[in-house]
Amino acid sequence: MLRASASPNRIAWVIAPAALLLLSCDTMEPITEPFVLAGGTEVTVAQLENGREKYMLYCRACHGENGDGRGPAGIGLRPPPRNFKEVVFKFGGVAAGELPPDSELKRIILQGLEGTAMLPWEIPESDLDDVIQYIKTFAVDEDGANIWTEDEVGELIEIPEDPWAGKEKEGIARGKSVYHGLAQCSKCHPAYASNQEIWDATKAATGSGSMGAFRKNMYFPEAKFAEAYGHKLLPPDFTRHPIKAGATPKDLYRTIASGIGGTAMPMWKGSIPDDDIYAIAHFVADLYKRNLTDSNTARDAWLKQPVFEPPEPVVADGEEAEGDDDDDEEEDAEEQ
Repeated sequence: MLRASASPNRIAWVIAPAALLLLSCDTMEPITEPFVLAGGTEVTVAQLENGREKYMLYCRACHGENGDGRGPAGIGLRPPPRNFKEVVFKFGGVAAGELPPDSELKRIILQGLEGTAMLPWEIPESDLDDVIQYIKTFAVDEDGANIWTEDEVGELIEIPEDPWAGKEKEGIARGKSVYHGLAQCSKCHPAYASNQEIWDATKAATGSGSMGAFRKNMYFPEAKFAEAYGHKLLPPDFTRHPIKAGATPKDLYRTIASGIGGTAMPMWKGSIPDDDIYAIAHFVADLYKRNLTDSNTARDAWLKQPVFEPPEPVVADGEEAEGDDDDDEEEDAEEQ
């Protein structure tokens, strides 16, 4: 998809395959039936025909004639173009796994996905609406049923006012603590703190420093299997990798709160307070803006840390240290 700032060579690279493919459009069967969405909204034949025409012009080269993500210009792209037959949306602005409303599909198309071949598109709104409705017709399962005709779209995740506006430094500090302690984001994403800081953040969140062993290679992301896509996906390192759906605190709040459909990234809305979701968003936004050399220097220092020995728990007189009861039970069991 094309934006105004694209170079002439890039324009030719994107448009030429689509133009060649348009030569076969006259041989396609005409659309004769309207498309009725769940809830009763009817997409007219005229809308679908216009949507198909504009889809062939703007989208077919990468996403394919059948919407399967296997267009001629999409071969070898990583990540690959979206397969519209699979109704899994990563950045739909709704609870992960639910269908996104048209407003979110428009946002993705107009904004693009940073670090991918999906550029921001400038499409007239009337054509954009029709393209979105046409794209929905691809999602047919083995029984011939279309998910968009059966399931209602999800409710948008509410994005509250940013509680850290004007207090960004405090938000970043709180976000660093929540990221490493309460939310335990470094189980998948890299850690961005020392062993002691992580232990302290966990203690502040849980009341104890107990978090099990530190993840091996925790200063690097760990690939997680994504069942919806049939392979592992690598969570981003926020100091090195693009943030696809936007790197502002508001964009990050949306992604963190709703989760990323089909991946190991869960929905955090309702699990932790909104203020803490926004705090993580500010922390991640700050990581994203950091100089790569400084980030590498910090990581190198963390990699050279000595083996971490958790502090011994402080026990008041007359009290037993945490875990003593379990030890006594084990001793009793052995005696029996």
